[in-house]
Amino acid sequence: MPEISQSAALSFREAIDRHSLHEHFADLPQQREAAKLGMWVFLATEVMFFGGMILGYIAYRNAYPAAFQAGSVHMLFVAGTLNTALLITASLFVALAVHAAREGRRKALVWCLAISMFLGVCFLGVKGYEYYQHYLDHKVPTRTFQWDGPDPRHAEMFFVLYFFLTGFHALHMIIGVSILAFIIYFAQRGRYTPEYHNPVENAALYWHFVDIVWIFLYPMLYLVGHTHV
Repeated sequence: MPEISQSAALSFREAIDRHSLHEHFADLPQQREAAKLGMWVFLATEVMFFGGMILGYIAYRNAYPAAFQAGSVHMLFVAGTLNTALLITASLFVALAVHAAREGRRKALVWCLAISMFLGVCFLGVKGYEYYQHYLDHKVPTRTFQWDGPDPRHAEMFFVLYFFLTGFHALHMIIGVSILAFIIYFAQRGRYTPEYHNPVENAALYWHFVDIVWIFLYPMLYLVGHTHV
């Protein structure tokens, strides 16, 4: 009986692998490498996208350091730090999920992805709370923007860049959480095997990229107010 069960499991896995192989690839390793290359090319475009905004921030920060430092004082430091911890922990579980996928441990894969997805949702919740507090404090760069300190024009520019950078990052987080939800769905159905799990790896690459972007944004936006001009 154990031999029959093992043979049936191997046949089922081979069937999944054959179904996962697209016809324009010779084998699964070639398909996996092509998928990785495609993801890295996509991430390169994302680097250029965020890089332009970050360079714009750096230029304004160097031109008007006092205004940007004053604007950073109004950041919710505890919330930003909490979100940093949430994302780092989520990336850890995403990495563990990839390891589980490579070893064919479906239950561990699903649990690790679910924890990462939950932490991502928590990140978005904290970010929403931050936005709401800035709205109450009249720090949203609209007609209701209020500034009692010096150089209000460039202080408002700090908040313009803050909302652009964190807003696009939050959008990428929403996409990342959605991707993990799809990966979890297919993982529960036994879609991924040690031979075929490149969707898990590509999702992890995307998630780590979003995490790295936040690692740059956190000191740029939240720690500027704790430095000397």
